[in-house]
Amino acid sequence: MSFNEKNIDSSIVIEVSGDVDLDKTDDFRNQVFEAFDKEHKVVLEMSQVSYIDSSGISVLIESHQKAQELGKEFLIQKPSEPVTSVIEMAKLDTFFVIEK
Repeated sequence: MSFNEKNIDSSIVIEVSGDVDLDKTDDFRNQVFEAFDKEHKVVLEMSQVSYIDSSGISVLIESHQKAQELGKEFLIQKPSEPVTSVIEMAKLDTFFVIEK
């Protein structure tokens, strides 16, 4: 998994690529939570994610909850098929704000 972070119109866009699994969830969580300290809106661009497991989904849920606690915006942008599939299987497709 790798991250590329960009500032765009008072948002931080984090481009996530590769596998999002248990070995990398701490780095993933830290990247997203640090972004909340910098801007009001955090966008995860996930079109290049090839695999995500339940620990990765947990980070997405925690990030959504953190955004609500802080009064900030959090959304998932262009989720890949593996990401979309797991989100739908977990019945979280209406929980997250998702831009296709």
